[in-house]
Amino acid sequence: MYYPYFRGKQFDLLTIRDCAVLMAKAGFTPIVEPVKEGLNGLRRAIDAVNAAGGQLILIVNPANGEHTGDPAALAAFMQGELSGHGNIHPGILLTEQSQVADILALCHAYPGRQISLIHNGFTEARELGSQLDQIPCKLRHVFVGDNRLYRRNFKGEQKILIQDGFTRRANRSHPEYEPFSDLHVTFEEVGMTGFGDFLIVGDDFSESGGPAYSVAIHLTCIDPSKDDEMFVHHFKSIRYETPADPAGKFAEALEKLAAEVKSPHTNILRTKAVEEFLAFHESGHFPGLGFAKKLSMNHHIETLAEFFKRA
Repeated sequence: MYYPYFRGKQFDLLTIRDCAVLMAKAGFTPIVEPVKEGLNGLRRAIDAVNAAGGQLILIVNPANGEHTGDPAALAAFMQGELSGHGNIHPGILLTEQSQVADILALCHAYPGRQISLIHNGFTEARELGSQLDQIPCKLRHVFVGDNRLYRRNFKGEQKILIQDGFTRRANRSHPEYEPFSDLHVTFEEVGMTGFGDFLIVGDDFSESGGPAYSVAIHLTCIDPSKDDEMFVHHFKSIRYETPADPAGKFAEALEKLAAEVKSPHTNILRTKAVEEFLAFHESGHFPGLGFAKKLSMNHHIETLAEFFKRA
């Protein structure tokens, strides 16, 4: 039911490995758009998904990163090493630059497999929708963004809606607390069989982050007093004038996190990821900003898994 969208950076793939068993048990299916040329990290993530008995959608024609314009290595990977993995499904990304003939050709490259068409900016919906019955495989439609007129052109048993709940801005400009999404509650009401998001990273892609003038830790939570809407806490460092001392700024943000998590009125679950944050608070250890982001992604997945477990 839940389809978290990852861009395939180092810590994205580590989150998939960390949460592979949890996602398999919860019925979650990660979508991965590989953005790094090397495939070893991706292989290890897929190995973890396989070992857990889970599912994964691998985009074979990325629009971002080092495979853009030359997806031959990914095609060889999917058609070679992964050809016998029925739980690893090819995903085809449909963007503004995509051509109907190219989309159909990619679909025909994977006969008999379930293919996920990931609609993200594509404009020739009517033309494509009229030709999909000639594709020799089962299709799943994944829509990025809420365009109902566009969706009317595509029929199928599986329809997934992905919305970006994370607002990208300078860390120091984040409010302390803001709405994230209600899609985990409402996806069936809009005719979807599943939903997804870009976790606490957002849809905007960049090869690497800039200097951290302000350090922020982002933790999502579900508020039962507001019809189970999801919100996000932004725990920000006090200092933001220069990029110096990221470890000290992490400690400042972590102090705020610990105070909120230990509050009797908090809605933040004490997930495994949160317990790791609290352990760093106690020890004073700085694991690096990438690792902190990974923990926030882990927490997001753990929070949704617990929500559906209780539902």
